[in-house]
Amino acid sequence: MQQFLVLLRHEVLLEWRQRNALGGILLYVVSTVFVAYMTFKVVPALSWIALYWVMLLFAATNAVAKSFMQLAPGRMLYYYTLVPPTRFLLAKLVYNALLLSVIQLLTAAIMSILVGNPVADMGWFLLTGWVGVLGISVILTLVSAIAQKASNQSTLMAVLSFPVVIPVLVLVIRMSKQALDGLDRSVGYSWLMNLAAIDLLVIAVAVLLFPYLWKD
Repeated sequence: MQQFLVLLRHEVLLEWRQRNALGGILLYVVSTVFVAYMTFKVVPALSWIALYWVMLLFAATNAVAKSFMQLAPGRMLYYYTLVPPTRFLLAKLVYNALLLSVIQLLTAAIMSILVGNPVADMGWFLLTGWVGVLGISVILTLVSAIAQKASNQSTLMAVLSFPVVIPVLVLVIRMSKQALDGLDRSVGYSWLMNLAAIDLLVIAVAVLLFPYLWKD
C-alpha cells in the first residue's frame, strides 16, 4: 500500500508539473461548448448528450494517452527495478480514473453554464457517467501501455482503443438518455450492472496482461 500511495502521489506531481496539458484539455472543452452555443444558441437535448460524450471521449484520450507514451525506455527500466508491475499499473489506473472524473464534472458544469442542462435526473447521469468513465480510463490506460511499444504510438492508440470503447459508450449513452428523460432508475439497473461487469473484466485483463508488457 505504501508503494501504491507513493506512485499515486508521483502521478499527481507529474501532472502538476505539466499543467499545460490539463489546461489544453479544459480549453478544448470550453471552446467546443462555446462554438456549439454560438451555433445553436439552445442545444437540443439529444444533441447535448452527444456533444457531452464526444468531448469527454476526446478529452479522455488526450489525458490518458500520455500515461505510458511519455515514459522513456530508461525510465521504464528504472521503475521495473523498483516496484512490481501490478502496483505500478494500479497507480496509473486509479490516477487516470480520478483525473477523468474531474474532467467529467468540469465538462458537465461548463456545458450547464454555457448551453443549459436538460438532464432530468442529474444524480443518475453523473453516477452512470462515472462508471462509464472508469471503464474508458482503464481501456485507454491499457491501450497506452501497448502502444508505447510501437513506433507510431498515436495512430495505434486510436486504432486499438476505439473498437474496445464502443460497448462502454453504447451502454453509457443509453443510461444518459434515461437520465435525460427522467425515467425510473430501475429501468437502467441491468445496463449499469453490465457496464460495471465490463469495467471489472477490463481491469482483470489489464492486471493479467500488463506484467508481460512490463517484462518486454
